[in-house]
Amino acid sequence: MEVRPDDVPAATRLVFRELGARFQIATGVDTPAAIEILYHWAFDRLGCVVTIRTKLDRKRPEIESLASLCKGAEWIEREMRELLGIEFRNHPD
Repeated sequence: MEVRPDDVPAATRLVFRELGARFQIATGVDTPAAIEILYHWAFDRLGCVVTIRTKLDRKRPEIESLASLCKGAEWIEREMRELLGIEFRNHPD
């Protein structure tokens, strides 16, 4: 599913905390139109993966960090910052 950058924390709370999905990884993609982040969530009991996609402005790629909601996102957010220049607001490191 695709959501606006400002809605990613709310979507994460729903998928992770309320529905019990497991965070797998996030993928940063540099496309001609935008910087995209794909957050991959596993529903192990159902045997499926749900991906939340958001598109960031190429000139100022920034988004709220998910590390406070999901500790597992901390490392990959640092990697995307280094590789793609995405600024993760309120990232702990």
